[in-house]
Amino acid sequence: MDQVSDEEVEVREEEEEEEEDSDKEDQDLDKMFGAWLGELDKLTQSLDDGRPEPPPQQKAPLRQETNMANFSYRFSIYNINEALNQGDNVDLDALMADLCSIEQELSTINTKPNSSSSALVVCVQEEQAAKLKAENIRVALEKIKEAQVKKLVIRVHLSDESSKTMMVDERQTVRQVLDSLLEKSHCGYSADWSLVETINELQMERIFEDHENLVENLLNWTRDSQNRLMFTERIEKYALFKNPQNYLLGRKETCEMAERNKEALLEECFGGSSVSVPEMEGVLWLKEDGKKSWKKRYFLLRASGIYYVPKGKAKASRDLVCFLQLDHVNVYLGQDYKSKYKAPTDYCMVLKHPQIQKKSQYIKYLCCDDIRTLQQWINSIRITKYGKQLYTNFQEAMRRSEAAYDWSSLSSSSIKSGSSSSSLPESQSNHSSQSDSGVSEMTSSGHTRSQSVVSSIFSDAWRRGTQGEVNWWLIIRRSEINHASVLST
Repeated sequence: MDQVSDEEVEVREEEEEEEEDSDKEDQDLDKMFGAWLGELDKLTQSLDDGRPEPPPQQKAPLRQETNMANFSYRFSIYNINEALNQGDNVDLDALMADLCSIEQELSTINTKPNSSSSALVVCVQEEQAAKLKAENIRVALEKIKEAQVKKLVIRVHLSDESSKTMMVDERQTVRQVLDSLLEKSHCGYSADWSLVETINELQMERIFEDHENLVENLLNWTRDSQNRLMFTERIEKYALFKNPQNYLLGRKETCEMAERNKEALLEECFGGSSVSVPEMEGVLWLKEDGKKSWKKRYFLLRASGIYYVPKGKAKASRDLVCFLQLDHVNVYLGQDYKSKYKAPTDYCMVLKHPQIQKKSQYIKYLCCDDIRTLQQWINSIRITKYGKQLYTNFQEAMRRSEAAYDWSSLSSSSIKSGSSSSSLPESQSNHSSQSDSGVSEMTSSGHTRSQSVVSSIFSDAWRRGTQGEVNWWLIIRRSEINHASVLST
């Protein structure tokens, strides 16, 4: 009995140990499920806080998924609590799958603000890169355009036999180059300053118009050319607008006119949308091609060109023969053609294409009886060719001249005011002011006298032009000598 009882005791002890182990396992399982439930609660709360609240009518049950095949294996916190309370078995695989899906959704929600901010940063960087690229392209295009601009280094000769070197490009007009030369030369601003093209081989010259492109004209010169570019004053450049009654009224003699009437005449001729061609016609000497003989013909100026009347024909329009069209030719002033080509007089003009730089049969030589007729023909051709642009050039030159005069008078007045406010004795300041006024009066009187001398010689040349005794270039030389002598005195 004792042995049996001992065996029974051992069996009972083993059973008690097994029960204790099972109780420990149950307690461990409860702790594990409790920990999982706590994690599920935290994840669910954070998921609910990050999501926007859906509309009431579309609110789905907690943790309900669209995948109906896995619906039976998904559990909510309430279902797990009910299963634990009722002692049912819980599918751990389904629970782990639910936990993984919750973690993925939570990570997606947490990364959405970061992705949107990073996308914004990327867009800003791309925009800045695009702007930088566009700016670099613009700068490169400007450099390419600047490199393609034609530039020339030119030498400009002055009347005192000196010269100046400067660089010009194809965008500059003659007016702009003149302004630059006036600043460098420090000479008085006047509308008569001009750039003159001198072609030595053909013994002719032409005053460049202010609106012309200088580089375009200079590129017509040949590489071995002996041409020169002169910077000098020419009163005949704008004599047309200073005394329009001598050119626009068709009179053969000069006359005087009030300034108000001159302005009215200019406004009538150049104020409209179009400019009428001056009525210019008369007998001129024409040089025969390849010969040194000259013959008389009756020429007429029209808007389309220059015409002449054949021998034995009347001046009717149907009988006129086109001598030359003015679209692609320039008018030049001939020099010493009386000795070179045996011209009847020294008052010759030449019509040629600007690219012709040597003797050619396409150069036309015309000779006038006097200097007045020559200037009337040259200015009439300029009006026909350039029209209203000539008047615009003159107005711009006068505006610049007046602005320069106002600036010089302002600077001189400021200098005088500064000198008067200096701390000098009263007697000494009075003496210096008297001497300054005396010098200024002498300078102004000398300038007035020189202008009167030049104007008197010029008007005298007009009056005596028909007699063929006045040489234009001698007149200009005499005026320069008289001007220098007056200033020296």
